[in-house]
Amino acid sequence: MKKFIVEDDFWQVFPNAKIGVVICHGIDNSIKDEGRYKGLIEEAQKEALKYLPDAEFSQNPVIKVWREAFQKFKTKKGARSSIEALLKRVYKGNTIGTINPLVDIYNSISLRYALPCGGEDIDKFVGNLRLTKALGNEEFIPLGSEENSPPYEGEIVYKDDLGAICRCWNWREAVRTMLTEDTTNAFLCIELVDETREVEFENALKDLAKLVEENLGGTSKISVLNIDNKEIEI
Repeated sequence: MKKFIVEDDFWQVFPNAKIGVVICHGIDNSIKDEGRYKGLIEEAQKEALKYLPDAEFSQNPVIKVWREAFQKFKTKKGARSSIEALLKRVYKGNTIGTINPLVDIYNSISLRYALPCGGEDIDKFVGNLRLTKALGNEEFIPLGSEENSPPYEGEIVYKDDLGAICRCWNWREAVRTMLTEDTTNAFLCIELVDETREVEFENALKDLAKLVEENLGGTSKISVLNIDNKEIEI
């Protein structure tokens, strides 16, 4: 059985963080009703505007907290959290398109709660999945590229035995483990660094698991990792 392990070097930097995980097994991620997921995202985009009351984008708390988090470890120049990337598109009035049901579902949750959400195909992991500091020699082929772009030494990454699968914590995903229409077993996560938002974090996890089960079938199990609970079976 594979495990997801959040290693001690992560907790040394973020002792109060929480990593929420939804493990989905036996799902059907094929596209059957694109309009349904387009509607989910459109509604979530409207709700996301409430998190952007400040005209200066970077001063909104949901953006600021992640900018501060990214200053605590080595990052690629210009790297921003996944939630900032989504909210910036909303802020500029740009539409977020559909990709596949799982990605659309977690993007809608990310927007609705202004929290970073991500997902990977469990069956493509080689060994255990770990959230840790990079050695700096991990192979990483980002989405949209064929070139290896390894993380910096000390960069927070998700990685398995074959290489990094998400750089700068939640900035950029690898093509190797991305969710596709053929995915049947998925690792979905929601990350929290703002301790004042624990209720929203918990509600986001529940809504994510519920949406997956209602739309894609299978089973969805929620776990929360923290400094006292550092690993789970996936």
